[in-house]
Amino acid sequence: MYNSSMWPEWRTKPSVVRLQFEMTAKVEGGKLLPVNVQQIEPVAAVESHSGDLLQVKVNKLTSTKTQLPYEYYSLQYCHPKRIVDTSENLGEVLRGDRIENSPYMFQMRETRLCNVVCKTKLDANGVKNFKEKIDDEYRVNMILDNLPVAVARQRPDGGQAPTYEHGFRVGFKASYNGSPEERYFINNHLSFVVSFHKDTETDYARIVGFEVTPFSVKHEYEKPWDDAKPHLTTCDPNTKRTVSNADIPEEVVEDKEIIFTYDVSFL
Repeated sequence: MYNSSMWPEWRTKPSVVRLQFEMTAKVEGGKLLPVNVQQIEPVAAVESHSGDLLQVKVNKLTSTKTQLPYEYYSLQYCHPKRIVDTSENLGEVLRGDRIENSPYMFQMRETRLCNVVCKTKLDANGVKNFKEKIDDEYRVNMILDNLPVAVARQRPDGGQAPTYEHGFRVGFKASYNGSPEERYFINNHLSFVVSFHKDTETDYARIVGFEVTPFSVKHEYEKPWDDAKPHLTTCDPNTKRTVSNADIPEEVVEDKEIIFTYDVSFL
């Protein structure tokens, strides 16, 4: 997990703001050389009380395989009633970030399990787009309080401290249930961990880390479906039934229901 000691010191000092920088460069002799670095705009750290609403934002889908970004909502993901560009500073604009709101909402320091985001069916074009992004190893980038979401990975050298990757994969290909043919599966359940640093004298706290573990799960539920209060049988905090890698994964198939869900805990 992230902890405050792994981040720059301004993450834990209330009197200091976050700084963002832009670097210009030139090509000389076949080499890319930095020629100027300037501060673009300070971004103040947000102080939150317990129970304060926290909005997760979404950025571009990116891939090291293609280097071609796509908008998050170019895929058939759950979306709010109104999608709004929420870029907060000039640095994000200059980088070409497309930061938008999302239906993922937390409350500060309140653990929530098995939250349903939406239930949807993929059309033919939606299936095609998801499969293409999975083939090209695209990653989903989310942001909370100006911190990008990351996935923890075990070190290849066996070290105890994990490494981190920005974003999480849209999905994956794998053989399943004895079939030699690879099929496409979507990561439709997200287990978030938000790390925070609490002020010793007040109830205020600042977010210092944003981590996610993605899962693919074929959700089941009690029928009929209730939009206001759906009851999942594959993820139920009342029975301590949580999502795991042992669950049947959710395949990318046309006209098939996909339920997007998430957990969030605070450390």
